[in-house]
Amino acid sequence: MNKTFEELCLRKSVRDFRDEPITEEEKRMILEAALQAPTAGNMALYSIIDVQDQELKERLAVLCDHQPFIAKAPMILIFLADYQKWYDIFNEYTDDMPKLEESDFILAGQDCTIAAHNAVVAAQSLGIGSCYIGDILENFEVHQELFRLPKYTVPYIMVVFGKPTQQQKDRMKPKRFELEDLVHIDYYHQKDITETKSMFMKQSNKDEKALEQYIQAFAKRKFFC
Repeated sequence: MNKTFEELCLRKSVRDFRDEPITEEEKRMILEAALQAPTAGNMALYSIIDVQDQELKERLAVLCDHQPFIAKAPMILIFLADYQKWYDIFNEYTDDMPKLEESDFILAGQDCTIAAHNAVVAAQSLGIGSCYIGDILENFEVHQELFRLPKYTVPYIMVVFGKPTQQQKDRMKPKRFELEDLVHIDYYHQKDITETKSMFMKQSNKDEKALEQYIQAFAKRKFFC
């Protein structure tokens, strides 16, 4: 099997790390991989905060849904959707300041996502586990203040990195949806509810009754809390 494809298939979220540091060489390789990611117009509409201060890590663990493993992670990277540098350079060299639209920040978010995943894949190839933390965006106003971010900079993605424990290595990766259920040919096919239930039952390996209970619990945890 192709090595890169194998790493992509094996990669899973890791939330428990060995008490072993990530070396400076490993960190630099991960960061360099992030910077090699495709980016809109070569603008690099992102910046990266390498969180090293333990007090900041402890604060993040609380603010990001009270997840203690965050504070124990040897490396934390926050990918910022960053138009501030372009705003400043435009302001310096152009007569009329371009108006920033929501679509501009969506584009910056795409740059963040691609760069972050480059870092995740590079880490995987080095035997370093990772976990995306979505709460960095959900509570972005608090994190903007915490990291002293200027107006046109948003904390978009956070990833924690560390060398996985044996238990994490052995843990089975959650099953993904099947290719045929997610890939549409030419046009979007909106599934009827029977097809949708079938798709979810295959992915979750549950019968319809168990699926109903799972979906209700998931909705309550994620959307109705």
